[in-house]
Amino acid sequence: MHPPRHDRARAVAIFQAVTVATLVLASALLGAATKAATSTIGRTWPIAEPDALTEIEARTASLPADMRAQFSPRSKWSAMKAAALAPATISRTRNVVPFYTLDTEIRLPGGEVLYPKGYTFNPLDYVTLPQRLVVVRPRDLDWALRTAGLTDFILLAAGDAHDKDAITLSERWGRPIFILEERVKQRLSLTVAPVVVRQQGRKLELTEVRLDRQGSRPVAATKPASERRPLP
Repeated sequence: MHPPRHDRARAVAIFQAVTVATLVLASALLGAATKAATSTIGRTWPIAEPDALTEIEARTASLPADMRAQFSPRSKWSAMKAAALAPATISRTRNVVPFYTLDTEIRLPGGEVLYPKGYTFNPLDYVTLPQRLVVVRPRDLDWALRTAGLTDFILLAAGDAHDKDAITLSERWGRPIFILEERVKQRLSLTVAPVVVRQQGRKLELTEVRLDRQGSRPVAATKPASERRPLP
């Protein structure tokens, strides 16, 4: 036997009322908890330190509009000093294994010695050089720009006093040009420029290129006498 229709409507109304009351109570409890989390207990003092952004803006406003006058020319910066390389007099290819010797020991967090001082290893056993390194003096930069791929690195060796620095040349040609550091020169066993460095397995292949100074064109490598063919 079904309950009367008005009893069913009454039950629905009671359920809706209870639901609404529950939601209102939950909202009130949540609001009280939020208020309690942000309420102040005890004495407070204003922050003494100035806002970092405000302080930076204030100091920037006191600086001159053009800072270049405050520094010496870039050519005199020690950070812009590149390693020197002699011009290549012959075209040849040679291989180098860039062994590295630890100047200090490496220990595990527990104190155990992992690698002792003086341990020698080949970094190419663990890492890969994905791009080539094209090392040139500033006067041969045109050749380097024609030779280097988009992912290759161009490294600038020391040039003459009138040569432009790496930053100026990077802005002029629209591609990054880096300085050849002395430690990179020593690590790669570089002696002359231009030279193209690329990884070949566990070795570095150094292709040294003698250029024709008039047209900046590579000069063909001279073969040893034992490899020359007699003239007819």
